[in-house]
Amino acid sequence: MIKYILLVVLGFYLLIKGADIFVDGISSTATNLKIPKIIISLTIVAFGTSTPELFISFRSILSENNDIVLANVVGSTIVNSMLVIGIAALIKPIRIKSETIKKQLPLHLIMVAIFSVLFLDEIFTHNINTISRSDAIVLLLIFLGFIYYIYKFQKKRNQTAEITKDKAKWPLSKSIIYSLIGLILIYFGSEFAVDNCVNIAKALNINQKIITMIVLVIGTSTPEIVMAITSVKKNEFDIIMGNIIGTNIFNIGFVLALPIALLGSVSTSSFNFADMFVMTTAAAIIYLFAKDDRKIDKSEGAIMLLVFIIYYVYILAI
Repeated sequence: MIKYILLVVLGFYLLIKGADIFVDGISSTATNLKIPKIIISLTIVAFGTSTPELFISFRSILSENNDIVLANVVGSTIVNSMLVIGIAALIKPIRIKSETIKKQLPLHLIMVAIFSVLFLDEIFTHNINTISRSDAIVLLLIFLGFIYYIYKFQKKRNQTAEITKDKAKWPLSKSIIYSLIGLILIYFGSEFAVDNCVNIAKALNINQKIITMIVLVIGTSTPEIVMAITSVKKNEFDIIMGNIIGTNIFNIGFVLALPIALLGSVSTSSFNFADMFVMTTAAAIIYLFAKDDRKIDKSEGAIMLLVFIIYYVYILAI
């Protein structure tokens, strides 16, 4: 058991370190190639920070551990929405721009709601809950629509015409090498994390969903928690909301959808209406709290943390 835990920790280290190296490498590559900053931020950086979750999804489907695939995304969405924002709001009220409330938060809520509807086949078609290849394609199309919306929005503000003039961190050849090193670390990190989470679940004779929701999800969300705390202390509220909204949409529309679109459907009996209800409610809570007075205050942050705790007590109890 100790060996499995140590290998999971090693997996986390490789995932986080690999993602860090990969983002630096791919950003430096893009700078060398004079790719516009907006394209870097919307695609390269977003992909880089979600690479650990993406590799976990591919690895889980290939090893037929479907619970890990869904727990990775459902759990991350709930943790990001309730735990990360809740902790940040307890430290300092998060002020939110009207633009975010009118456009980005509704898109976030729509994405989460559509994912829930596509997943709950048991309610709508009386079949086993499944995310099929066609469902995944729908999510991918919505994700691409979101990217296009952000691109057009930035273009209207004349930001897409700006070509990055920053000096690249490394020469092109070195940037590519570092990108590859980052990907290799992420690959092995995902293997260690997924395989040994499965081993821990088998050793303790408990559901893979529980291990994933506690160990993998919270473990891979640690960078978001640290970044949120740091950002709120510096009054960088846009970074907090942008990171959470972007990460959740990216996880559903890309991290989950791409592997399923390529490898085929996944189904599981471990997830039900309650899980999807909490995930959708979490997205709705963010929107309603933000819309009320353009901020998420400490009391609302406490409510978010309470929702998170109640949900985790529930999944442990069942």
